[in-house]
Amino acid sequence: MSGMTEVSSLTGRLLVATPALADPNFDRAVVLLLDHDEEGSLGVVLNRPTPVGVGDILEGWADLAGEPGVVFQGGPVSLDSALGVAVVPGEADGEAAPLGWRRVHGAIGLVDLEAPPELLASAVGSLRIFAGYAGWGPGQLEDELVEGAWYVVESEPGDVSSPAPERLWREVLRRQRSELAMVATYPDDPSLN
Repeated sequence: MSGMTEVSSLTGRLLVATPALADPNFDRAVVLLLDHDEEGSLGVVLNRPTPVGVGDILEGWADLAGEPGVVFQGGPVSLDSALGVAVVPGEADGEAAPLGWRRVHGAIGLVDLEAPPELLASAVGSLRIFAGYAGWGPGQLEDELVEGAWYVVESEPGDVSSPAPERLWREVLRRQRSELAMVATYPDDPSLN
């Protein structure tokens, strides 16, 4: 494991786009990092709902998807592939994870969408389906962090299933015990001030 020392893993944390981040793909994005190591990073944008219902593309999973029951655009990469992220509440580390679910961080994990939904129905607290993901090559995310493009904050299980994703950016910032809470009041268009 000697190669792992340079990168302290941010898996399970949130990347919150700073007002300085210019990429329109990530304007006010809140990204849950599902994987972060020296080979790069992968995450899903939590606050980009699409008009497409989960039942329209993954019929069996629609009943497990929380409100709003739509597919979310997880990021600009592989828009034709779906990722399921589910919270399994009360899952102690010693317990066997439910079949078809792989823990990422705490109660948050990835769902095998090829598995029968019934396998997970009783265990899953909330499920969200993402089309596409956000990816960074080796060192790329670290460079963006140095440039001040992202705030890194702790995730809470409720972030994955926020019923009001359009408010998530402000809500995540507002709960920070630092100057970040002030950023939540940043106007949508600074030129209007």
